[in-house]
Amino acid sequence: MKKIRVAVLFGGVSSEYEVSLNSAFYVINNLPKDKFEVIPIGITKSGHWLYYPGPVEKLPTDEWKDDLDCCPAIISPDTTHGGILKIMEDFQFALLKIDCVFPVLHGANGEDGRMQGLLEMAKIPYVGCGVLSSAMCMDKVYTRTLLDHAGIKGTKWDVVNKFEIKDIEASCKRVAEKLSFPIFTKPANAGSSVGISKCNNIEELHSGILTAFSHDDKVLCEEGIVGKEVECAVIGNSNPKASVLGQIDPDNDFYDYNAKYEADSKLIIPASISDNVADKVREIAIRAYKVMDCKGLSRVDFFVTDDDEIYLNEINTLPGFTSISMYPKLWQKSGIEYGDLLENLIKLAMNSN
Repeated sequence: MKKIRVAVLFGGVSSEYEVSLNSAFYVINNLPKDKFEVIPIGITKSGHWLYYPGPVEKLPTDEWKDDLDCCPAIISPDTTHGGILKIMEDFQFALLKIDCVFPVLHGANGEDGRMQGLLEMAKIPYVGCGVLSSAMCMDKVYTRTLLDHAGIKGTKWDVVNKFEIKDIEASCKRVAEKLSFPIFTKPANAGSSVGISKCNNIEELHSGILTAFSHDDKVLCEEGIVGKEVECAVIGNSNPKASVLGQIDPDNDFYDYNAKYEADSKLIIPASISDNVADKVREIAIRAYKVMDCKGLSRVDFFVTDDDEIYLNEINTLPGFTSISMYPKLWQKSGIEYGDLLENLIKLAMNSN
């Protein structure tokens, strides 16, 4: 049987570059070798695209880009190419035909619709949500606006735009009057909890907004919720399915970047909530998935309070695939092993484009 040729994109010009390298390491290692031929394409922090045929062990250490066998490579937007152009030393091009792309890219330039737009132009099937869905879910303000309109409960929120920075004191006052402390400030377009601050007073709010502005031109301010952090993995196109639920027990004050990837936060699967509440969370996750026009996969994150109120936090269209990532762990607990999960995602991509 002819193997499916899958280009795995990793790295990227994003604050989540290192997370992507780790995700790609596990994706490449777990793709069934008898069914898939992997074409690794790395993107450096400066935006240089490289075909990388070297050992996968070099990915997590960021040594991959220095491998002597790397060569420049780009996805051709020409629909007659249907693949990747390797640029050789003599400036000749070699075409690698691709059946599907697995964009293991988190955050800006990979999860926000830009890469998806390029792949749509090239007419190459790809894993994950489409252009508009990716862009809307990446921008937390648009996510909030659309889910509020659909009647899906989230935390109380406000937004501060870049042009308001000239009068940031007035913005802080407005947010503090609208929301109750603690208030969480986060970049509207970032993932892996990058740039998030927990603010207990207006001075910390001022600092938190400035921190978030260092990552994006728009800052989402959210009223804090006391409750369990619960996550649900969703897979599918027209008929999505929801996994068992997982719960985060953060090692830090809240689930920031350090708590996710460097500290000893605990993942509790299944989440310690009642079956009835768990069913409601899964139902809301699928509803939100459809409202945001998701396909392929997403991880939907919630807060569940002690009195069983459910608040949708955010939707991640390209969740992590590292050894500690919740998305593959939830499906494993639901009966789908890592390799089978990857195969299912590629099949969904090839059947929807």
